[in-house]
Amino acid sequence: MRTDSRRRLAVALAAVVVLAGTAGVAAAQSFQGAAETVVVGPDETYDSIEGIAGTVVVRGTVTGDVSAAAGTVHVAEGGTVQGDVEAAAGTVTIDGAVGGDVDTAGSTVTVGETGSIAGDLTAGATYLAIDGTVDGDLTAGAERIVLGPEASVGGTVRYDAETFSRAPGAAVGGSVVQDESLGQPAGPDLRIPGWLGALYGLLANLLLGVLLLAVFPAFSSRVADGVVERPLRSSGVGLATLLVVPVVLVVLLVTIVGIPLSLVGAVAFAVTVWVAVVYGQYALGAWALSFAGRENRWLALVLGVVGVTVLGAVPVLGALLDIAVLLLGLGALVLALRGAYDSRRGEGTRGGRQATLEEATGDTTAA
Repeated sequence: MRTDSRRRLAVALAAVVVLAGTAGVAAAQSFQGAAETVVVGPDETYDSIEGIAGTVVVRGTVTGDVSAAAGTVHVAEGGTVQGDVEAAAGTVTIDGAVGGDVDTAGSTVTVGETGSIAGDLTAGATYLAIDGTVDGDLTAGAERIVLGPEASVGGTVRYDAETFSRAPGAAVGGSVVQDESLGQPAGPDLRIPGWLGALYGLLANLLLGVLLLAVFPAFSSRVADGVVERPLRSSGVGLATLLVVPVVLVVLLVTIVGIPLSLVGAVAFAVTVWVAVVYGQYALGAWALSFAGRENRWLALVLGVVGVTVLGAVPVLGALLDIAVLLLGLGALVLALRGAYDSRRGEGTRGGRQATLEEATGDTTAA
């Protein structure tokens, strides 16, 4: 996707968040905001579409641009977009007419036999199929690219793909060039060595673990005990949390008014997952020390974090261990928080004052 197009799409999506409180039809037959479905009917005319949606379908006319992040974007047969189409979606299908350029990233991108693009088509996809007309250039990076027998590209085809096929009837006005640079990120190569990333993660986890054990020692012990004493229950609760919370956040995202809550919730959940991973590592370290008859929370933290980091480098075993640590730690954390809440629910105040965070988690220290 070209830099200027990426910038315009990013600006459009940022505008969605800013305008979320008043999202909807912003002008006469114009859409800006977030919705589950956006449909331009066969007899309807929209000025433009900019937003986030589950599905965007154009069966009528859009006189301006379509800029969308969606599950599906479809310019149906008989539909017309007189401007550009910029889309990040799971599936992008052009069966109608686009008067400008199409710049898209998606799992599947298709230009059907009835589809036509007056400008250029720039695509990043898993699967790209062209059976219609592209008057300009085709620039694409994909795992598989197919130019069907009815395909017509007026300009140059520049591609990078594991599999590229061109049917005998496919017409290309310019040259066909394989360009491996299309699959590489723009700008300087700033890749971080794997060992350095692992070391950074180890130190970050150790620092977070020290903070957790120092501030909430009793609560941290309860989380570790939950992993050791109830591993199946902890992993089950962890799996359920990992599945349910993202779904709730997505539901909030498409309700417009819930967008701010969804964004804040996503950040909070990411932090919770990190805390859960550290607690899972700490619990495994404490479990390993128990076989030696020792109880030392600091040694358990170091043993757990270092041990999981080292074993995490082993193919297959490392991935399985990381998943287990996350599920165990997340489930035990959720159960410990629920237990703390239940035990304090009847004690809304202590001595006429609101209970503190330390008191709610059972970590009280004399002044």
